[in-house]
Amino acid sequence: MIHLDHPPDATAVSRDISLAEQERPRINCLTWKLALCDQSDDPGKASDTPVRERNSMPNNDAITEPLVFQSKPTEQMQKSAREFYETVRTRRTVRDFSDKPVPREVIENCLRAAGTAPSGANRQPWHFSVISDPDLKQKIRAGAEAEEREFYTSRAPQEWLDALAPLGTDANKPFLETAPYLIIIFGEKFSKDQNKAKLKNYYVSESVGIATGVLITALHTAGLATLTHTPAPMRFLNELVGRPSSEKPYMILVTGFPAEGSTVPAIGRKSLEDIASFL
Repeated sequence: MIHLDHPPDATAVSRDISLAEQERPRINCLTWKLALCDQSDDPGKASDTPVRERNSMPNNDAITEPLVFQSKPTEQMQKSAREFYETVRTRRTVRDFSDKPVPREVIENCLRAAGTAPSGANRQPWHFSVISDPDLKQKIRAGAEAEEREFYTSRAPQEWLDALAPLGTDANKPFLETAPYLIIIFGEKFSKDQNKAKLKNYYVSESVGIATGVLITALHTAGLATLTHTPAPMRFLNELVGRPSSEKPYMILVTGFPAEGSTVPAIGRKSLEDIASFL
């Protein structure tokens, strides 16, 4: 199941929604907690069965299950790797978004993909608040731009400003209102077991970083553009979307379709020789 928690000003309370439901309620601001899916009998095909929620917290009895792994012949591996690279190499950060609607199902499945990321002690210490409500997006933009103005005028060292100059960034963030979805990514310092006892989470930053990378790649593969936005400090986000102070906001991931005629900075990427060594 996917749990949806409404923000403080919403009238509905949290409820479970089956993946099999064809009609979902129109909710503008959602907070989605991810669960693990049943594995398909066909390892190369996603399961059509409803999601089965599992307890991600460890217990005293180790539970195992058969590994579902699909081996590929060498030629197919090489082909798959080349095709994946050709897909992700076109990913670019976009700052001009269209307000064209994005099907919620696309966002849901990309979040499920993010939820498969490895994490310290399998604590899965992430939380994704998905925002589409125009009023809430306006408040987020106002808070972010206030922090950004201070950053550009007083907090950022000149060296940093010089590094940002070729990218054309400034304190104005209209994309926070224009894009159909903002995904605020939180890291959870602790989790709770089945008895509501507090459990420390491990390697939270690393785990959230991996999940975020999976999410960005999933959104790009689905045909959407993204922008990673990190106003600092970001604590105003906790209050706006109703998350506890124990959670740390890591970034706002803006996603949607690029605006018609969008341009991006003409930049290059390091070569394989620059980023990797084979020993």
